[in-house]
Amino acid sequence: MQTHEIRKRFLDHFVNAGHTEVPSASVILDDPNLLFVNAGMVQFVPYFLGARTPPWDRAVSIQKCIRTPDIDEVGITTRHNTFFQMAGNFSFGDYFKKGAIEFAWSLLTNPVEQGGYGFDPEKLWATVYLDDDEAIGYWQEVAGLPLERIQRRGMADNYWSMGIPGPCGPSSEIYYDRGPDYGIEGGPEANEDRYIEIWNLVFMQNERGEGTSKENFEILGPLPRKNIDTGMGIERVACLLQGVDNVYETDLLRPAIDLMAARAPRGYGQGNHADDVRYRIIADHSRTAAIIIGDGISPGNEGRGYVLRRLLRRIIRAAKLLGIEDAFMADLMATVRDATGPSYPELVNDFDRISRIAVAEEAAFNRTLASGSRLFEDAARATKATGASRLSGSDAFTLHDTYGFPLELTLEMAAEADLGVDEEGFRALMAEQRQRAKADAAARKQAHTDLSAYRELVDAGPTEFTGFDELTTEARILGIFVDGKRVPVVSHAGREGVHERVELILDRSPFYAESGGQIADEGHISGTGSSEAAKAAVTDVQKIAKTLWAHRINVESGEFVEGDTVIAAVDPQWRRGATQGHSGTHMVHAALRQVLGPGAVQAGSLNRPGYLRFDFNFQGALSDEQRAQVEEVTNEAVQADFEVHTFHEKLEKAKAMGAMAMFGESYPDEVRVVEIGGPFSLELCGGTHVGRSAQIGPVTILGESSVGSGVRRVEAYVGLDSFRHLAKERALMAGLASSLKVPSDEVPARVATLVERLRAAEKELDRMRLATARAAAVNAAAGAEQIGGVRLVAQRMAGGISAGDLRSLVGDIRGKLGSDPAVVALIAEADDDAVPFVVSVNPAAQDRGLRANDLITVLGGAVNGRGGGKADLAQGSGRGAAGIDAALEALRAEIGRS
Repeated sequence: MQTHEIRKRFLDHFVNAGHTEVPSASVILDDPNLLFVNAGMVQFVPYFLGARTPPWDRAVSIQKCIRTPDIDEVGITTRHNTFFQMAGNFSFGDYFKKGAIEFAWSLLTNPVEQGGYGFDPEKLWATVYLDDDEAIGYWQEVAGLPLERIQRRGMADNYWSMGIPGPCGPSSEIYYDRGPDYGIEGGPEANEDRYIEIWNLVFMQNERGEGTSKENFEILGPLPRKNIDTGMGIERVACLLQGVDNVYETDLLRPAIDLMAARAPRGYGQGNHADDVRYRIIADHSRTAAIIIGDGISPGNEGRGYVLRRLLRRIIRAAKLLGIEDAFMADLMATVRDATGPSYPELVNDFDRISRIAVAEEAAFNRTLASGSRLFEDAARATKATGASRLSGSDAFTLHDTYGFPLELTLEMAAEADLGVDEEGFRALMAEQRQRAKADAAARKQAHTDLSAYRELVDAGPTEFTGFDELTTEARILGIFVDGKRVPVVSHAGREGVHERVELILDRSPFYAESGGQIADEGHISGTGSSEAAKAAVTDVQKIAKTLWAHRINVESGEFVEGDTVIAAVDPQWRRGATQGHSGTHMVHAALRQVLGPGAVQAGSLNRPGYLRFDFNFQGALSDEQRAQVEEVTNEAVQADFEVHTFHEKLEKAKAMGAMAMFGESYPDEVRVVEIGGPFSLELCGGTHVGRSAQIGPVTILGESSVGSGVRRVEAYVGLDSFRHLAKERALMAGLASSLKVPSDEVPARVATLVERLRAAEKELDRMRLATARAAAVNAAAGAEQIGGVRLVAQRMAGGISAGDLRSLVGDIRGKLGSDPAVVALIAEADDDAVPFVVSVNPAAQDRGLRANDLITVLGGAVNGRGGGKADLAQGSGRGAAGIDAALEALRAEIGRS
């Protein structure tokens, strides 16, 4: 049974049982605890927490999930993927344990011709939480499972929570027995390779408190309503129904393995376990990378972008270890598209962009590998020079951490150089890094924001937004909140100096709540009638549960009482600037696509009055000509005074019209479309806009830069802020022209000439400074001290000497000291207030136990610095110039003790 059929049968089974099909959310959600969506229930968390009332009692979904904590284990085990599809059915206060077990058992065991999967009931096992006798009873009653195929397990295995305060409860897992070829008997407790978990039924009935581990937390009490959350692993079920040994050989992943095996000198499944792991890494990671890119992420150096980059680089490294040297990423991404596209059509529709980003990362990493290889060669040469037979753990770690070399690649290169590797030292450094990462992640992890105080108002219905049609609205106060707690009244009296978060919830509001890159409106809310003395400044507006407008205010006078009628008024000047910025963003987006091509699509934005920032997908920096073109096309569209037309349309029809959607965003069935100039700009957008494009005013692009691999950013001023910026530029040019006594159009050439002269003068000054230092070095060698049989040159150099110059001088001096034991230490106060220092120890001094990397620490301690290096040469830098003389004395004392 093909994977797409497995998905369809799951959805049909539950839709026919009264469940509402809910589409998969993006793998990227606005959740402080998650880098990626990692479980099927994540998009339903607000319903489980009680922060929002679910619109249905029963739901079913197949959620895209990504888990990367154990990324280094991918391919080694037979059942773990970084990307997987979690099929789940959910009950919100409807059916509970018995219903969940009935639905799961019938789908798994019903014959194929009746819509089931046709699993043999005799091969299915269940696990339950230690004291969950109720679940055991249902497994016997509903499924007819004998007690010997039901096992009780502890909290670590069969009690679910999110790892933070929130809903929790016992779970029951379903396992399939693959037979004696896969391991010993005894059920899941004995062997989870033979008995493979395919479905987890969570009976969400309690609320947990803080805790220190998965098994150590307090149960605060029962949830208001009992819920069901289940998760069936599509990949694992496919593995079983397709009769393959592991999840990497199913119909969705095997094509990638076959593609690469056709290119590699060594095939898949030929008895080489290490090669098989590499093939599985390629198959797994390529699909995950395509999904992540498809949801709007580009490779970067932090967060989600870093995970994506790491996945792509592991693919490339694995391919090289298989002996594949030619570029392959474009074909690999096409294979992923063909295999996965029937379930995820967005991979087909957006394939050009996905492939382009992956191919660019392949090219970039190949260049990085070349640089890392040079570092390896230097480290190998230095290792052999010291007589050692193993590359240090520190060198291996630097290759891994800086250049992305996996240990196996370093081991292979070291073997070719007749060297070993200090694997223990490498793993110790890796463990330290992981520990730091875990500590950082733990520090950022937090409980979900408690929205239960707002629930009554959320359930009552959304705030009516009137701001498209008016800037002043009469409204009623539905609720008042101070630091998240509902209060009946809030007043100005006694609030001076108090930094509480005060929020007013109104039934209607003209204020735009921050979303879609547009920051919230500012303005005032004032009382009416007997409360007309009440006045508050609105500083921010945020959405609660995406439906309720929370107006954050500073109470300036009087008091606000729940139920009062008020006047909410947006600052018209603020709104004018905000609409200019937002409409300007659409214009710049359209201009970028016109100049750079359709691949230059939005990756993020921010706009506020007079300013816009726009991130877009594009490989490489824009040329001066391209940047000028974008600015010109934008302003031509402004001057054309296009009408700005907004209308509502069904999502699919809007997309078919060509309306641009933001990657990673989820949209309702009916969307708002903003059209500027007919085909010039057509986007899905809920923001506020000008009436005609000429109202945007001039658009001045300030700059263009990189914000990650394949993502560029332009910033611009619009309207009056643009005019002011241009006026400053004009005044600056006039001032330069006056100072240089040339016409304005000759200023660039004259400045270039002056800069070239300055550079030449600086080079000559550096040459003279170094020549003077070299002369001093000759004298220093002649006047070397003798300390305990070691010739020592420990000298403070004149200011302005760089670290590179110090290394050169150290070499000159050491060469003049002959073969007797000798140490050279130079330290200087550089022009930038840094204190560079270098130590060199010749072989004879090393034989006496002196090491440059030890002595460098002595120097650094006195000048508030640190450094490192090898036994023969080390360098460092500090910030305490006052300690230079003390540093040299400490060095003399250390050598004297040797």
